[in-house]
Amino acid sequence: MTFFQAIIIAIVEGLTEFLPISSTYHMALTSKILGIDLENDLFIKLFIESIQFGAIVSVIFIYWRKFFDFTKFSFYYKIIVAFVPAAIVGVLLKKHIDNLLGNLMVMTVITFLGGFLLIFADKWFNKSKEDNLDNVSYKKSFLIGIFQLLAIVFPGFSRSAATIIGGMQQKLSRKLAAEFSFFLAVPTLAGAFVKSMWDAYKHTPELLNKGNINLLIVGNVIAFIVAMIAIKGFIAFLTKYGFKAFGYYRIIMGAAVILLLIFHIL
Repeated sequence: MTFFQAIIIAIVEGLTEFLPISSTYHMALTSKILGIDLENDLFIKLFIESIQFGAIVSVIFIYWRKFFDFTKFSFYYKIIVAFVPAAIVGVLLKKHIDNLLGNLMVMTVITFLGGFLLIFADKWFNKSKEDNLDNVSYKKSFLIGIFQLLAIVFPGFSRSAATIIGGMQQKLSRKLAAEFSFFLAVPTLAGAFVKSMWDAYKHTPELLNKGNINLLIVGNVIAFIVAMIAIKGFIAFLTKYGFKAFGYYRIIMGAAVILLLIFHIL
């Protein structure tokens, strides 16, 4: 991987991490377009999983008052409760996830089908306007965490889409559901980052050479900067317009990529 490729993929990560269109899929697709061998290049999988850490740091930076308000420990407890399902399933299915990261067709089909759910998400799930995190119970937090498993089991579904829809199904407003999704991303993606780096250190230490470490640092810094901009824009757009536009995007883009893959153009 070159620095140019790393920069492009990191920009894509920052732009898409918190949108309901699957950053993992878009990074895999971008890698394919840039000529990187998804199936056999072990470092690209590590890179895709690891630079999400930079994006989640932007959440802490933007919502620092919430994250460092030590007078309300219930906030931390709720995020931990929501994180537990992903922590368990993520560890158990790490190999499954890595295998799917190399299968662009499977991820594209998942992205395509998920688009139909987004088109109807507002109609089906937006039934309440709960806009105060203090009123979100531990049960609701846990159930949102269960929704997050959709993105873990099916890479390409979108962690953001799964958790925001989960929040809306639990009667949260679109804005609060999105913010809860951002908060939940912190332990979820931080955990994935630690697991990926530990596995690389333990099983493929040659991936952690000086050149690759520099690529990871650059990727995380760029993802952080771009995500800072994307988060604020997404909240405003989602609150005003909902999911439909993202659903249509996933269907059109997914259908196009499926055809390109079938005819071996991509």
